[in-house]
Formats: sequence, structure tokens, C-alpha cells
Amino acid sequence: MDQSRAPIMEALEHFKSMRIVPFDVPGHKRGRGSPELTRFLGEQCMTVDVNSMKPLDNLCHPTSVIREAEELAAEAFGAKHAFLMVGGTTSSVQSMILSVVGRGDEIILPRNVHRSVINALVLTGAIPVYVNPQMNDRLGISLGMSVADVAAAIEKHPSAKAVLVNNPTYYGICSDIKSIVSLAHAAGMKVLADEAHGTHFYFGEGLPVSAMAAGADLASVSMHKSGGSLTQSSFLLCGQSMNPDHIRQFINLTQTTSGSYLLMVSLDISRKNLALHGKHIFQKVAGLTEYARGEINQLGDYYAYGRELVNGDTVYDFDVTKLAVNTLDVGLAGIEVYDVLRDFYDIQTEFGDLGNLLAYVSVGDRERDLERLVAALSDIRRRYKRDKATLMRQEYISPQVVTGPQEAFYAEKQALPLEATAGRICAEFVMCYPPGIPILAPGERITGEILDYIRYAKEKHCLLTGTEDPEVNHLQVIKGVVSPCI
Repeated sequence: MDQSRAPIMEALEHFKSMRIVPFDVPGHKRGRGSPELTRFLGEQCMTVDVNSMKPLDNLCHPTSVIREAEELAAEAFGAKHAFLMVGGTTSSVQSMILSVVGRGDEIILPRNVHRSVINALVLTGAIPVYVNPQMNDRLGISLGMSVADVAAAIEKHPSAKAVLVNNPTYYGICSDIKSIVSLAHAAGMKVLADEAHGTHFYFGEGLPVSAMAAGADLASVSMHKSGGSLTQSSFLLCGQSMNPDHIRQFINLTQTTSGSYLLMVSLDISRKNLALHGKHIFQKVAGLTEYARGEINQLGDYYAYGRELVNGDTVYDFDVTKLAVNTLDVGLAGIEVYDVLRDFYDIQTEFGDLGNLLAYVSVGDRERDLERLVAALSDIRRRYKRDKATLMRQEYISPQVVTGPQEAFYAEKQALPLEATAGRICAEFVMCYPPGIPILAPGERITGEILDYIRYAKEKHCLLTGTEDPEVNHLQVIKGVVSPCI
């Protein structure tokens, strides 16, 4: 196929030349009805914010230009089929899980998954079988899944329908996805990959293996993160074992019937760009990141980690485009450095957790931008360094699962003050966002250790989300159920 083409863009360009009078939605009528919005976004943007119609195809049932864009994307990613997703990778993750597990089915997965994974379990009624990741005690981060732990989970739960793998984690940690695929397929299970942070694996050189190349059955890819498309645009990739027509039925359960052409054309153009220039793009990104990693590690106290973490198992590989920096030896939580960078140095990083900072590096960055980041980190160390003795390290606490997420989420609930919830069963989510990995999920026992973690995260001004109480002074628990902490 001709990867230099962008069929959705071509169709929109032709549509603009037709001078059609719009008596359809959207109501702004190519921007004329909302001049302030048009001034802000630009006429070019507003004239292609259009509705589905014959010349432009339909996202729910594509037969022409959107279908062509899907086929081009599938070839570029080495997949049997690729779906354009306009509800973010959250929608993609939910669709792939809904398509392979139903109510009461078991799915094997790491507990350090994004909230969207557990949301999907709430929707479908599937039961999680968690493979608790090992920890790197120095960094306070969870690692990948050990192949031995996955094998043990498969042996203990032979009726499980699927195994889900993070490829990679937010911090760049990769499990041995090829070996996990072999184990799962031998047991008759599907393999699903959350590749929200792995778009570049498909196009760069010297990077960890992509899910499709490893033989996974489905993969959710955040094109808007490292791929350059607009926020909320994503791909859902199908491996050779899957029926794309069947998968589309599940996508259409949750995805909008009014697909945004701004998001779709951004996927189309970004796919074209990566297919033609991805090798060069991600060579540049990796080079910038390695440069910054070296400079930061010369400052002292900070630790920008890389491939030295690889151990052949729980860190089978490492994504060198990730610039993750441990801040604990400076005496500051990652979220504190994140806040100082934004508030006093006008530098916005991706996130800070209790011990780490992540700066997302892409093709849009310049060496001087990274030099500014390094200089700011040096200045923060000089100005703010303090004793690290009081800092909490651990980013992950192993959950005590009492009941399934769906059962807990829909159970009769009551709100209790934080200090009164120890031993109760949580009926909502609690997480720092980003990265969006739940501290608590519905159906898990609330322990004293978890409560200490939540209080500490609040003290450090982490953005806690998922709770009905925006201040997170109360938690929703299953009414009347008390379970002693183990």
C-alpha cells in the first residue's frame, strides 16, 4: 500500500472545495455560528469539523476513506486490522477487554494497570487474577510481570480467557511479552497489550518489541502520546487470530456515533508521518533522551534510569525514550519537583509521583529545551535539597481483593471518613493521576498501609482522583461489610 497517502485528509480537502451548504450538524456551520471559537481555533480547523456523510464515510461502519485509513494503519503497524479510536486509549482498552471476556470470566493481569483496565472489568463483570509485580526498592516503582509468575497464574487459573500485559509501563519497563504470548496461547488464552506508551515500538530501531511483532491478539496504542496525533486519538490493533468485524461490534457499544474528523484526520496524517519517517524520528527522540539522562546523572542525587535496570525477567527490556528521574536522594518527592518545575521554572513535565518525575520527550522537543530542564533540576537541587529520611518510597501496595470490581462498584454503599474505613471493602477508585494506576479499586480491602499512603499523597499535593468526595476525606465502602485486615 502507498503509505504516503492520507485518505481522510484527501477526502476533507476535496469536501472543502465542494462548497456544500450545511443543513446538518455540527451547529456552528463551519464556524460561522461561533465566531469567537473560530477566531480561537482557526477557520481551517472549523471547516473540517464536520459530520459523517457519504463522501467522508462513517466511523461506525466504514466502507470508503475511513476503511482505507484503517487498512493503511494496519499495514504500518503490522496488524491484521487497525481501528481508528476517538475516545482515547481508554475506549480502546475497554473495547479489547469487552471483546474477549464476559461476566464471570477470569483475566490475568498485573495490578499496576491503568484505571481504564479495571473500568472495563466493572463494565463486563470479568474477574481479575492479579500478578503482583515485583518492586525496585531504590526507585519505589513496580516492575514488569515475571514469566514464572504468569506461568503460575495460568496453571492455577486454566479457565482464564486472556492475559493482559503493559508494554511498556509508564516508566518504560517492559515484560517478556513474547514468552508471555507463547505461554498464554499454549493454554488457549488471548493476549491483550496496553501499549498506551508504546507507539514508537512499531517504527523505531533498537526499541523493545511491539505487541503485534510479539504475536499478541489485541493492542491499544495511544497515537496521541508519542505518535503525534491529537489528544484523545488512538488505535486498536488486531492480530491474526481476531475477527475484526466481531471486534467492531464491541467498539460500537461505547464509542461515539459522531466520530470527530479532527481526531481521525490527525491519526491518518500521523500514521503517514511515522510510516515514512518514524525510524529517523525516534532515533532523534532516543538520542535527546539519552543526552538528557547523562546530563541529569552528572548533577548528583538525581537518578535518571535506563537500560542498566534490565534483568532479563521483571525488566526484560527498557524503553530508552522514557526520561524518568528518581528524586528521593534530593530529599524531594517526585510530585514536589513536578510542582516546583511548573510553578517557578515554567516547565511542565508529564507527572510526578512519590519518588519519580517523568519528562515525556518527543520529536517536538529540542536540545535546548532539555538543557533548560537539566539546568532547572540543578537549581532545584541547590535551592531545595533536604533530608530524605521522612520520604515514602513505595509507589505500589499489593491489593487484598475481596470481591470482583463490578459487584463492588454496584453494591449498596456508604461514605465513611478516611480514618473509619480500615478493614472495609472499597466501592470506588482512588488513584494519583497521572499515572492513573489505582491505589484502591472497587472490591479491595482498605488497610492501614493504604490509608497512610493516601494521607501522604494528599500531604504532597498529588492529584487524587476517582472518588465521589473531591477532597478525598471520605471513601465509599460496601455498606455493612467489614473484613479484618490481613
